[in-house]
Amino acid sequence: MGQVVLVTGVSRYLGGVLARRLAASPDVERVIGVDVIPPPRDLGEAEFIRADIRNPMIGKVIAQGDVDTVVHANVIATPTFAGGRTPQKEINVIGTMQLLAACQKSETVRRLVVKSTAAVYGSTPRDPAMFTEEMTAKRLPASGFGKDSIEVEGYVRGFARRRPDIDILTLRFANIIGPRIRTSITDYFNLPVIPVPLGHDARMQFVHEEDAISALLRGVTGGADGVVNVAGDGVLTVMQAAAIVRRPFVMVPMAAAGPIAQMGKRLGLVDFSADQMSFLAFGRGMDTTAMREVLGFSPTYSTRAAFEDFARTVSPVVPSLDAVTGAVGGVVGTAQQLVGRATKGVR
Repeated sequence: MGQVVLVTGVSRYLGGVLARRLAASPDVERVIGVDVIPPPRDLGEAEFIRADIRNPMIGKVIAQGDVDTVVHANVIATPTFAGGRTPQKEINVIGTMQLLAACQKSETVRRLVVKSTAAVYGSTPRDPAMFTEEMTAKRLPASGFGKDSIEVEGYVRGFARRRPDIDILTLRFANIIGPRIRTSITDYFNLPVIPVPLGHDARMQFVHEEDAISALLRGVTGGADGVVNVAGDGVLTVMQAAAIVRRPFVMVPMAAAGPIAQMGKRLGLVDFSADQMSFLAFGRGMDTTAMREVLGFSPTYSTRAAFEDFARTVSPVVPSLDAVTGAVGGVVGTAQQLVGRATKGVR
């Protein structure tokens, strides 16, 4: 008999496609997808059950389905997609606690796969060139998705101590990008003028959406456990990425980066936390040896190829020189005003 897999977060792109592909796998007997709203995409042979992982009722779904493998893909990266920061944290943290509590009580669950993020490593000027899975952040993320993910991984480690009989795999993904997925980083590179922290040109790694789904599939049907970094080969700098999407960029002081991000959020252009702005300043690199040697997975797309595939979906901006100059001048003027306010009274 094949696996019976429960996938959380199937109303969003990655979770939905993963559930559909798992249902088509010869190694999987049955797939149950859960979320609070019906998925907008066809799940194929996967079954959908409307359930909130923040509710203890998720335990009944696991028990009644005789689930032996749980894929937790419901850690939300962008507050906009959750209805705000408060529901985002509730889904990420409270939802994980309830899901793990249900798995702990289950007599059938034997494997847990958790979708995590490279954001747990933070971004500072003192970071190593490449983070290995054993390393920790030099400065812990203080807000947003990174902070939530650190808490999620903490609960997973506690669960592992209580249920050592369950195999647990945590996949730390670099920024996932592609032509169909929407994230804070895709919104950032869709801006008409891209603000770049002054004096910085951060190194970034990406993983293509197809490779992310393939890595999760491998994690479900393979035997790997532990923590594994997942990223495409190579790195790309912020300004190289801006050139690929044919966007002008403007340097802004770090003191103004946060307020500008807040302004972008109010305008509905991009939703970035302070920790994500640090990422754009200092970047991050992950060692992917374990991805190949432990998970047995090699991405099809390099970091550059993944970004270039995303860039093909970015609408071209071909304004006149005066329009570009005016837009850049407006951003710079706003930045100067914000810096002035931030430093007013400091002598």
